[in-house]
Amino acid sequence: MRTVGDHRAAVADLFALMPVEIVPLGQARGLVLAEDVSAVTALPPFDNSAMDGYAVHAADVTSLPTTLTVADDIPAGRTSVSPLEPGTAQRIMTGALLPPGADAIVPVEHTDARTDRVTIDTAPRPGAHIRSIGEDIAAGQVALTAGAVLYPAQLGLAAAIGHAGLPVFRRPRVVVLSTGSELVEPGRTLQPGQIYESNTALLCAAVEDAGASARAVHFVPDDVAQFLGTVEKETADADLLITSGGVSAGAYEVVKDAFADLGTVSFAKVAMQPGGPQGWGRVADVPVVTLPGNPVSAFVSFEVFVRPALRAAMGLVAVDRPCVEAKLVAEVVSPAGKRQFLRGFFADGQVSQVGGPGSHLLAHLARANCLVVIPEDTEQLAAGNTVEVWLLEGSGRRERASQRGTSEERSEHRERSEP
Repeated sequence: MRTVGDHRAAVADLFALMPVEIVPLGQARGLVLAEDVSAVTALPPFDNSAMDGYAVHAADVTSLPTTLTVADDIPAGRTSVSPLEPGTAQRIMTGALLPPGADAIVPVEHTDARTDRVTIDTAPRPGAHIRSIGEDIAAGQVALTAGAVLYPAQLGLAAAIGHAGLPVFRRPRVVVLSTGSELVEPGRTLQPGQIYESNTALLCAAVEDAGASARAVHFVPDDVAQFLGTVEKETADADLLITSGGVSAGAYEVVKDAFADLGTVSFAKVAMQPGGPQGWGRVADVPVVTLPGNPVSAFVSFEVFVRPALRAAMGLVAVDRPCVEAKLVAEVVSPAGKRQFLRGFFADGQVSQVGGPGSHLLAHLARANCLVVIPEDTEQLAAGNTVEVWLLEGSGRRERASQRGTSEERSEHRERSEP
């Protein structure tokens, strides 16, 4: 058997850093910036008002109250304004261009708000409520540095400084292919010996959650020639092929049989549970990772081996799931010599096992919000022992549910609200 660490390294070695492409801002969330980005324009791009009020010469408002003639009205978006003459004011809206000569804004709350002659009851200091050109960032200044992960704030800044698109390491294009003549599309009627195909939905969602793009190829039967023909066709523009099923030690293992003949994909047993049978290699220079067919095994294998490799290929530094320590609520047991990944539920610094260790127990996986990692050299842990926990997407589920309330609480609330 090979170790989990050895197999993680082997899968990681299949990937190079993704090519750089310029993508629209609306498609860049979660991607990694490949080059420094400078401001096309200063931010703010011109002197403007930070308040609804009146643009004035501060020297004209020293004795209070002061009444000034309102010489102009400046809405936001107006592209040219008249200079402010001494002894006058101009009514101005938030974000509007500051008239030349003005050195302060009097908020409308400190006036009688008239539009012909305005009376001011508070003296402004010079510069009050004025946003100066470039005070946030100067034109030509580096605004975003290479390696930054693009989240909403970064994308908002890019738009504000004049960029419609950004150079990023592109998302890997992943083909997800499930095999098995027994698989049936959900929604159809099952015949004896058939099961609904679930790995494609599971793995495509996992690929998208990792930040890559997924394309599903459904229901390849257990036929070597047809399988290889499908692989050749579907991977023409792919960065990774993920298969599930067909890699165990029995008969009719189409993935193992087909790739063994090519000689470019290797297979091994990894010292882990679930997810022992694994494969990795290349087909026509496209990386290939073959996962077990049981859905929990496929999911855990993706989390342990594929997800970190995909995210590293996108330039992300934090490639693994958030990892915390937690205290066991109850005793757990684990097979000797294998690293076990138990389904668990984490809350308030404690973790409990969800269901048994069987790799077919998908409903238990759906109720879990973490994976509990039991080391290879550990066969038993008592309640209260500390374990490593990988937090999955639903790790905040309990808090969100408590905010919504139970169905009974919602029903009671509706009854109280009805007349």
